[in-house]
Amino acid sequence: MNPLKAFVGTLSATDNDVTRKASKSIYDIQINSLQGQAIALSQFRGKKLLFVNVASKCGFTPQYRELQKLHDTYKDHLVIIGVPCNQFGRQEPGTTEDIQEFCEVNYGVSFLITEKIDVKGPNQHPLYEWLTTKAINGKQNSTVKWNFQKYLVDEHGEFLDFFYSITKPFNSRITKYLN
Repeated sequence: MNPLKAFVGTLSATDNDVTRKASKSIYDIQINSLQGQAIALSQFRGKKLLFVNVASKCGFTPQYRELQKLHDTYKDHLVIIGVPCNQFGRQEPGTTEDIQEFCEVNYGVSFLITEKIDVKGPNQHPLYEWLTTKAINGKQNSTVKWNFQKYLVDEHGEFLDFFYSITKPFNSRITKYLN
C-alpha cells in the first residue's frame, strides 16, 4: 500500500479541517474599507502589513499620530491598516463618517482604515480569525486584549508577531522587522 495513502487514510475530518485552514493565506481574505469598498489583501503582496484595531475614545488613541508617522517613514514597504472596533469599553461608537472625520482632523491619518468589525467572539471577522489562530496563521494563537493591539505580517503573507496596546508603533520590537 502507498504510505501516503495510508497516512491520509488515518486523518480524521478534524485533521483535514485543520490542514485546510492552515493552508489559507492572508491574501485570500477581503475586508471593506471605511467607505464600503472591498479590499483584497492580495494587492499588498510584497509589503509588510501592520493591522491595528483602533478606537477613537481610548487612552491609546494618541497612537494614531505615531502610526501615521510610521506609515510616512516606511510606506515603501509597509502598509498600515487601522481596523475600527467597538468591543473594548465601547470606545469606537461612531459612524463611518465620524470615524473618518476624527482620524483626519485630529491625527491627519492617511493610512488605510477599514469598516468597523468584531476582532473576537462569535462574529469575529475572518481577518482576525487568521491573525489570532495558529491553525490558520501557522505560527501563534493570541487573543485581542484591548484597542491598539498590533499584528505584523511579512511581505510574503507570513505571520510575524503581535504586540499588545502598550507597545508603541516605533518600539524596537516592531521596527526591527521594518529596518
